[in-house]
Amino acid sequence: MKHMRTLEFDHKKATQALNFFAKRAGGKITKLNALKLIYLADRYHLRKYGRPIFSDTYWAMPHGPVASSVKDIFEFSGSDEEVSYAKGYIAPLAGETRPTIQSIKEEDVNVFSDSDIEALEFTQKTFGAYTLGAILEECHKYPEWKKFEEALKSNIVTRELMNYVDFFENPDGRDDHFKMDSEQLKSSKEIFEEQSKISGKWN
Repeated sequence: MKHMRTLEFDHKKATQALNFFAKRAGGKITKLNALKLIYLADRYHLRKYGRPIFSDTYWAMPHGPVASSVKDIFEFSGSDEEVSYAKGYIAPLAGETRPTIQSIKEEDVNVFSDSDIEALEFTQKTFGAYTLGAILEECHKYPEWKKFEEALKSNIVTRELMNYVDFFENPDGRDDHFKMDSEQLKSSKEIFEEQSKISGKWN
């Protein structure tokens, strides 16, 4: 597994992460569940290592944070290159009540760094068995989405652009699966902010 720093959206990581979660959910996974697991894995990795896994753009939506380009991968609506690659590993599954993909090939873990895999495995172990209702509740309690809750619920807006820097905030008075030593979290945030300035990404 190679170490890599991603400054642009990485469709190969996105595809393989969707494949990873589908495999561990019995070979298939719904869109809502998949996108929430993607977000939770990114939250873990960003807070611990100072960079997101996928370098995607997140939107706060009524059902929680959504990684927009990963959503395109799930829906096979990205670029020709992205769709062609995705079709080698995942496929739509007909006959389901919700949009669902199935895994059709083993994951290519070589696209991930060791820390990426750590984040995916943490997320699967911690949240993989959650019901849809439970995982939505989990995703609604963190500050980066919570700040938009009132506007989303009142239908003032249908979505709001999220900022990665807010992922470093902690929830108030709630169980926190992402609790970290304050100095480590501060260090990760500083790494993120420095890389963000250098790259001009992740705003």
